Amino acid sequence: MSTTSTNRTGPLAGVKVVELAGIGPGPFCAMLLADMGAEVLRVDRAGAVKGFDPATPSADLLNRGRRSVGVDLKHPDGVETVLGLVEQADALIEGFRPGVTERLGLGPDVCLARNPRLVYGRMTGWGQEGPWALEAGHDINYIALAGALDPCGRVGEAPVPPMNLVGDFGGGAMFLAFGVVCGILEARGSGEGQVVDAAMVDGAALLTTMMHGMMAMGIWNVERGTNMLDTGAFFYEVYRTKDDKFVSVGSIEPQFYAALVEHTGLGDGAAPPQFDRASWPQLKEQLAAIFVTKTRDEWCELLEGHDICFAPVLTMAEAPDHPHMAARGTFVEVAGVRQPGPAPRFSRTPGAVASPPPHAGQHTDEALADWGLAAERVAALRASGAIA
Repeated sequence: MSTTSTNRTGPLAGVKVVELAGIGPGPFCAMLLADMGAEVLRVDRAGAVKGFDPATPSADLLNRGRRSVGVDLKHPDGVETVLGLVEQADALIEGFRPGVTERLGLGPDVCLARNPRLVYGRMTGWGQEGPWALEAGHDINYIALAGALDPCGRVGEAPVPPMNLVGDFGGGAMFLAFGVVCGILEARGSGEGQVVDAAMVDGAALLTTMMHGMMAMGIWNVERGTNMLDTGAFFYEVYRTKDDKFVSVGSIEPQFYAALVEHTGLGDGAAPPQFDRASWPQLKEQLAAIFVTKTRDEWCELLEGHDICFAPVLTMAEAPDHPHMAARGTFVEVAGVRQPGPAPRFSRTPGAVASPPPHAGQHTDEALADWGLAAERVAALRASGAIA
């Protein structure tokens, strides 16, 4: 399936992006842009190019919707090839440690000299500068330093990392995608590109803005698991059911809380004081004892449709088949693999998964040709080992 800009729809159709291959948040950012119609060309290291069956797509879903070329970034002709792509691109995204692309000859100064309108997106954990800029790290470390990990967990227990959703994807990839699109919009008016420094530690910190406001208002405790939104409250919690599954309730507003009390029988139908924090542990025990008397499906039948703010806790395998998710088409199937579809949705220019994930270097010849390299030049680059 071709993924050129000519057959793409979506709000970013016509935008061209060069992606220097990385892991985690960089590819997810590129996926978001590709889902929205951008033509993203992934530049994989030549050493990553292995034998593959083109009829069997890669299973790495983060790489969907784009083509891959294999380039030796340590070969001068390989670097020059990438710079030729940069000249035609609206943006470049990379996820190396600070200074790596500069040493490769692909740093922002060189790239902006070749294309002054380029938006140069940089994804790191700690940022391009600061005392920790060159330290190794992963999501868990970035959200720890940002203050986003400590509140995640139950009272008296250690913090629980929320997978790598907050640092890599929420605080990193989504902010880089936002920054790149902002930069492209600005460049179309000014004619000048710029560097976007997307640090996961910055993004993760920004995600806690509401909690900082609540702290300033005196309604958020530093002690984890004691607040309304961090499992401290009995009316905003996950409960085990009779069949060892779980349900969630988030009955914050008075009318939703009243419905929770009515349909569960908590307090024998007389609503206990909702915001008496001293009573929260006891009421949580009472509600837990109620929920364990029925199966998850029985609670769904009893509580759905009553404005309780209730939902079953589904596994990733179960979620696509829920009637609401199925009705919305939240999950799509591409090349036989079920996966989350593009978000958000646009009424006139919807995004789409343009193609399954490529193998490293799968489209080297055709993609370079589409980006303007003559067949003779591609053959010479291959002969020299600059591309794979």
